[in-house]
Amino acid sequence: SIQWVFFGYSLAFGPDHGGFIGDFSWAALIGVGAEPNADYAATIPHTLFMVFQMMFAVLTPALIIGAFAERMKFSAFVLFSVLWATIVYDPVAHWVWGCGGWLGKLGALDFAGGTVVHICSGVAALCCAIVLGRRKGYGREEFRPHNLAMTLIGTALLWFGWFGFNPGSQLAADPLPISHIVVTTDFAATTGAITAMLLSYLYTRKWDVSMAFNGALGGLVAITAGCAFVTPMGALVIGVIAGAIAYYGVQLMERLRIDDPVGAFPVHGMNGAFGVLAVGIWGTDGIGLLSGGGFTQLGIQAIGIVACV
Repeated sequence: SIQWVFFGYSLAFGPDHGGFIGDFSWAALIGVGAEPNADYAATIPHTLFMVFQMMFAVLTPALIIGAFAERMKFSAFVLFSVLWATIVYDPVAHWVWGCGGWLGKLGALDFAGGTVVHICSGVAALCCAIVLGRRKGYGREEFRPHNLAMTLIGTALLWFGWFGFNPGSQLAADPLPISHIVVTTDFAATTGAITAMLLSYLYTRKWDVSMAFNGALGGLVAITAGCAFVTPMGALVIGVIAGAIAYYGVQLMERLRIDDPVGAFPVHGMNGAFGVLAVGIWGTDGIGLLSGGGFTQLGIQAIGIVACV
């Protein structure tokens, strides 16, 4: 929060420099007040837009934590979070959402953070897990979730929170698009949870509730970029595929012996990339391949994925 107030917001959304980064014109919230900024949200105070975007900036480094659980000191975590937000998050947020950002000008569509939030945090999580190595005893001892009740509460809070930042990204109290986004968001989460749980039962003959949580989050991640651009039925399909990605991605991490305790890379990185591509496939009104848009948007979305990785 402090980083965002003093210079993060200005770097991400301030006056553009070469399509790559903002400057320090809005550092310490100079020029950010009650008057709306027409470039970003014409009907709400600029301060409100700033604090809404701060929520993404705070959330994104937090998503990386699961991949390095039990392997980083708190002091190192604080330093890492501030540096990562400054070096990675702020520039990428400007590329996609900042006025003049090169990916936004190219036409990349990311309604609520598939690239900026999920691909960036998911790939960073994979890097952290590889660089820091495995926990002591990994592969010799059985590591199992020790509190599924708390995991359930966390998943429920995230699922509910998604109804804040997906519809909230409309940046206006318009009932029609907001209701549509709520439906697509929920549908993808639901089918993601069901798919991952069924796949787990298919292979183990046991109902794995923790895998259902991963599937739900995978569906939520996958729908984030395109929640405003796909139909409810398209969201159901996206959720099914996302649930499968979450399940098989966790298995892949285990086979590669990469210690990612909560599946941060499969859930956020892999499903983030899939969700960004999904816009170019299921996007309506001539955006996606299935609505007559050809491969143009799909190619632009792929460029966004590669750039973020």
